[in-house]
Amino acid sequence: MAQRHLDPTEPAAAAPPPHPSSAGTSASARGDAGAGPRADADTDALVGYLRAQATEFLRALRRHRESGTGAGTAPATGAATGAGTGPGARKGAGAGTGTRAGAATGTGTGSHAGANGTYGGPDRAAPPADDVDAARALRRAARRISATLHTFQPLLDADWAEEMRPELAWLSGTLAMEHAYASRLERLLQALHRLSGSTAFPAPRPVGRSTVTTTVPPGVSGVPAAAHPASASRGNLTVGAAKAGALLDRQLTLARTRAHSTALQALGSSRFHAVADKVALLASEVPLSSTARGAAAAPRPDAAPVDLRPLATAARERLTDAVAALPLVTAGSPYNAEALVHGLSPDPAPHPQDAPWHQVRLLLRLHRYALEALAGAEAGEADDGVDVRLLAAGEALNRHRDAAEAAAAAAQAARTPRIAPATAYALGVLHADQRHEVEAARYAFQHSWRKEPIRLP
Repeated sequence: MAQRHLDPTEPAAAAPPPHPSSAGTSASARGDAGAGPRADADTDALVGYLRAQATEFLRALRRHRESGTGAGTAPATGAATGAGTGPGARKGAGAGTGTRAGAATGTGTGSHAGANGTYGGPDRAAPPADDVDAARALRRAARRISATLHTFQPLLDADWAEEMRPELAWLSGTLAMEHAYASRLERLLQALHRLSGSTAFPAPRPVGRSTVTTTVPPGVSGVPAAAHPASASRGNLTVGAAKAGALLDRQLTLARTRAHSTALQALGSSRFHAVADKVALLASEVPLSSTARGAAAAPRPDAAPVDLRPLATAARERLTDAVAALPLVTAGSPYNAEALVHGLSPDPAPHPQDAPWHQVRLLLRLHRYALEALAGAEAGEADDGVDVRLLAAGEALNRHRDAAEAAAAAAQAARTPRIAPATAYALGVLHADQRHEVEAARYAFQHSWRKEPIRLP
């Protein structure tokens, strides 16, 4: 999985928020995930954060449409420009006209890269960098809106939040798959190159271009050349490494192409237009619950203000509880081979040992976004005031996920029928190498987590 959102039905995520009396929970206890919200963390901070992320979503959507028009076929009228005659929303990011939801959506049926739902024929180039950056910004904003709706759901309109969150999760996950397959292929080819010491490997093929697998000489784009020639002890691995790389290239490029087509179809679908309409409305008005709306509209001197900190504390406690269940003592021992031993299984399903670590990654992301909402961080500046320990722990868990998925891809390729023994051997060595990377990521996480919290200035 590439960008998976937390499912509130999971046991670790379904814990109810604590009573408001727990707002005074100490933030400096061991295992605390960092706490530094401002004192007036009320609904105004939540509304401002959601509106900022919605505006960032619409801005990224416009960039995606503008960059995609030049790379695809005919420009479309949907997904980023309106086709109506009403004025755009106050926070819209479109071209000035559109439906009542703003200029971010329209009534056209084509996608940003062509109405036929494809990226183009053999003569079309790969997606430009601006298109990739815009898609990443779309996913980033969608993740933060979805996570905020999950954490602070009691303060928001329940029906609206329940309907909005899975749609944002669908959009973010769909857009993330193509990038995930490309990164996985690059990671595996580089690992094969490092392990075998060979000087040429199949170059990853860009999506949307009909090319055959070719080898790249040293010093040219692709996998960097080896510093030293292959030794005799690497002979068996070198023999099968080239074929293993070609097999991985075929399988993951095919998966990436399918993910690319799926993303284009999603961006041209009515489902996406409905999501963009709701985000455009969110940029101008945040649907609050009756309690939060009443407290914000007519605050009384004797009434207690609606505080966001108890809900953020609940997200932090879910994270610390999940981390406490991890085998951090074992992970703290270098070269313990725990991840490798449990990864040597003929079962094609992911090993359940990785699931708790993936869950902690999702909970850590929820906690980070809750801190951003409390601080009233603007879009694009959210990471400036985050605890350094949280950033390091999140990066370690991201490496853990990438290595686990790369190992699963190598194992899946090794199950291909009628492959040569040397190819299967190279894929087995590659699988073991990625499981060692999983172990190293766990070690880095426990090392970061046990440090004292450090706030960035």
